[in-house]
Formats: sequence, structure tokens, C-alpha cells
Amino acid sequence: MTDADRLPDPLRVLLLEDSDLDSELLEAVLDDAGLPHRIERVVTREAFAAAALPGRHDLILADYNLPTFDGMTALEIACEACPETPFVFVSGTLGEEVAVEALKHGATDYVTKQRLDRLPRVIVRALSEAHAHSERRAAEAALRELAGSLERRVEARTRELAEANAELRRQIVERERVEVALRQAQRLEAVGQLTSGVAHDFNNLLTVILGNLEFLKQGGTEERQKRRLTTMQEAAERGARLTSQLLAFSRRQRLEPTPVQLNDTVASMRDLLESSIGGAVRIETTLQPNLWPALVDATQIELVILNLAINARDAMAVGGRLTIETANVKVAAPTRPEEPAAGDYVMVAVSDTGTGMTPEILARVFEPFFTTKEVGKGSGLGLAQVYGFAKQSGGGVRIDTRVGEGTTVRVYLPRVGTAAEGTAPARPALDGAEIRQPDDRPILLVVDDDRAVREITATKLAEAGYEIREAGSGLAALQGLAEDSHVDLVVMDFAMPGMNGAEAAAEMQRRWPTVPVLFVTGYADVTELARLGHVGEDRIAQKPFRDGELERKAAAVLATRAKPDLKLVSNRA
Repeated sequence: MTDADRLPDPLRVLLLEDSDLDSELLEAVLDDAGLPHRIERVVTREAFAAAALPGRHDLILADYNLPTFDGMTALEIACEACPETPFVFVSGTLGEEVAVEALKHGATDYVTKQRLDRLPRVIVRALSEAHAHSERRAAEAALRELAGSLERRVEARTRELAEANAELRRQIVERERVEVALRQAQRLEAVGQLTSGVAHDFNNLLTVILGNLEFLKQGGTEERQKRRLTTMQEAAERGARLTSQLLAFSRRQRLEPTPVQLNDTVASMRDLLESSIGGAVRIETTLQPNLWPALVDATQIELVILNLAINARDAMAVGGRLTIETANVKVAAPTRPEEPAAGDYVMVAVSDTGTGMTPEILARVFEPFFTTKEVGKGSGLGLAQVYGFAKQSGGGVRIDTRVGEGTTVRVYLPRVGTAAEGTAPARPALDGAEIRQPDDRPILLVVDDDRAVREITATKLAEAGYEIREAGSGLAALQGLAEDSHVDLVVMDFAMPGMNGAEAAAEMQRRWPTVPVLFVTGYADVTELARLGHVGEDRIAQKPFRDGELERKAAAVLATRAKPDLKLVSNRA
């Protein structure tokens, strides 16, 4: 396609010419060149300014010398009003210098009236250049739009990548937090299992020690020997208290949860706390009105509060303020393993204005035997015991601390009505076991894998007037009962290798449902024992035995043992 083929049809021309003759001559030239056209002719400045509108004309042809104004002024008006329209001077007096100046100021070209034969070629070139300029401007606009679109897309993609990166960082942080919490939980669980086993073995040793000491004291030794034996007995009992703390951490202690008003508990402990803490520390309480009752062991929660208060006192070397607070709280999802699960809890908090803890100490504060106190001033079991008690009770613990400002330990306990309350199954029906004579000595089967512990248990019960049989394992006890089931009570250790006490008792209940079982144990997994039914405080004797507890509980079980129905026995006979 040639440049002439791209000319508009008709060609719209704005002609600025005061001469009628020259106007006719220009039209004749366009006709001779075969260029269809439509000419709008103006003479005055006002008419030109009114006609020079954007997109109204394809070409402006202007004389240079005009009666009322000059061609350069017309060029300025055109460049301002319609800069896209080509402007060509057609003049008989246009000199070279003026023509160059006109081109510098925006004119497209010029033709002298003496050489009008050049006009068609000039028009075609001017329109072609205008078309090229238009296409270039359109391309530039499209390029700018493309660049802008690309920039917007890059910005959007960058924003998406930034959001994805932020989400990835959040997931990494969350994963690291979960991994830390998991490692902490695994470490605490492993230590809990270890301490539980240590406590059980330690209690077995204490049972032997305390039992033999008791026998020696009954032998009429001299007064000095009795004092020494008393000192040894007190030391062994201190060891027993130590195992109690270990069992609390490992969540193996026996708890008796009852509805407790913690406000009353805190108020009743005021005098005890003041005497334990000393006058250098000011005690304040913030007790919430209408506090929910907590389902918790009343004795243990008092020990926990006292334990935390003593820890707070030790953190305030030069005195300070100790605050005990209670509140009803709703807990969200936990962030650390020692914290409680989401739900409603009754909270008791102990705060101090002491030294606080560093993050390194806080990470290990619940580990048993970990302490920052001087040798002899702390066992490292205080917070471990609080942790174990709170978890076993169905709650948790949270510590907020800042170095140099103090520490707050919050203990969360289940409220009454939210904790699961199990119901004991009914006692098994009598199966018509053989009736013993009233004057017969009760027969007790003592089952324990530890020979020394079994000897102590058997000796105590024999001295209490019972006839004793012994078995070294759960399986041996079952075999002994199969040979002779005339047993009034089985006194059995809970933790034994192979078949443990719970498994052996379950099998005994199935085969001999009228034979009761009294557990003796260094720790009592209450959840496991509860599956057997009829297991409560009255059916568990804690090792080491103290103050005739074993004998009293054995007698109580025998006294409350259900008597068989004579009619039922005779009918079955």
C-alpha cells in the first residue's frame, strides 16, 4: 500500500488564505492531483482559532502574510489547539530563513506559490508523517500500558511471594514452637516415668527399713539405742516425704478431688503463710467474688500454695510483696506443655517482686532436682510437684517472669461440673463361696515380688492375728487360689513384673468374686485401679507402712466384706 492509498477520502483541509484567486488555484492543483477534498476557508484570526479544533481537519494550509495577523501566529494557535494536524505554509513571499524558523516552531513543511506543483507531494508526505507519528504514539502508549501492566503484575506477584514467604516463616516459627513444646513434653514425660519408677523402688526399700526398725523398737532395747532408732526412723520418713514429691511430679499420687472454695482456702492459710514467709515480705490477696468451686484435693492445694509462697519468699532476698490471686478464667489453646487445655478453670496465682528468671532457667524450671538455690537450700522438687499435681488434677501451670521484676505462677484447676466424674461399678454378686466358721482366723494371701517387702508385710499381718499365705507373683497367687480358694483377703503389690497387681486382681474377681483385694504400693495409678471397681482410699495401703495403716485397712476390708447368702449357698449345693 502506497502513501497516497492511505490518504483520507475526502481530504479535510483548513485553508487560511485571504486571496480568492490563490484559493481557487489551490483547489485546482488538488483536483489536478486527483485528491478528493473538502476545504474550509478562513481569513481572520478569530475564524482560524474557532476552526482549529482537534480531529476536525486532516491538514492545515496557511498563507504567511495576512491582513490582520501573520502565519507564525496561526502556527502557534494550531500547535496549541490541534498539534496532531500537519501544518503546511503556502506563500509567495516565504524566504528561506523564515521557512527554517517556521519549521523549528512546528510547521510540517512549506511550498511557495511559484512551485504549487510540489504541493501534492508535500501533502502526501505530511499526512504520511502524521500517520507514522500517530502510530508511533499509539505504540508508545501501548508500550507504556504494557509496561504499567507488567509492573502491576510484578508488584502483584511480588506481593503474593511476600505473603507466601511471610506465611512460610509463620509456619516455620509455629513448627519450631510445636517441636520445642513436643521435646519439652517428651522430656518431662520421660523424667516422670523415671521418677515414678525410682519412687516405687525407694518406697520398697523404706518399707523394709521402717518395718525392721519398728520390730527392733518393740524388742526392749536400751534408751540410747531407742533414740538412735527414732532418729533413723525420722530420716526414713523424710525419705518417704521425698518420694511423695516425686510421685506428685510423675502424676502417680493418690488424690481425693472434692469441691473446694479456693477463696476460703487462701483466707484460712493467712496465719500459716505469715509465719512461714516472715515479716520482711508483705502478703496481699486479690480474691475474685463469686469464684467457681474447684474440683481438687483440698490438702494438696494447700501444700501447693505454701510451696509457691516459700519459693516466692526465697526469690526476694531483701523483702518485697507477695500477692495471692484467685479468678475464674477461660483458657485458649496452650502454647507450652505445662499449660492446661482450652476450657474454663479456677485459677490461683502467686506473684512476687523478686529476681525473676532467665529464659534458660524457665525452660528447665519444672524438671525434678533442677534448682538455682544453694546446696542444702532446695531439693529442686517444688515446682515439679506443682506441675505434677496440676496436671493430674486436670489443669495446668503457667509462669510469667521477667528478670529483675518478679515472677507469677498461675495454677489452673478444673471447676466443679466440667471435670469428668467417674462412677464406681456395682460390687460383684456373691457366688456362694464356702462359709467359714466364726472362730477361724482370717486367711490372708500376701502377694509381692520383692521378698524383703513381702516378709515385712506378712510379719505385720501375722502379728495382727491373721493366718498368712505368700506368693511371689500374680501368676503364683492365681495358682495358689486355684489349689485352695479358702482366702478371706488378698494383700497384693500393684507394680510387679509380668502380671501386675491390677491384672491379677481382675482375674481374681472374675474367678473368685467374693475374695476382696487390698493393694499395697509405692505408687497408685488410680486410673488403672479404677477399672477394677471398688477401689478407693480404703483399698490402697501406701508403702512404706506407717502408724498401723496396713493393719487398720486390712481389718476394715474384712469387716465390710459382704457375707454370702445361706439360702443361695444351700440351693446351689
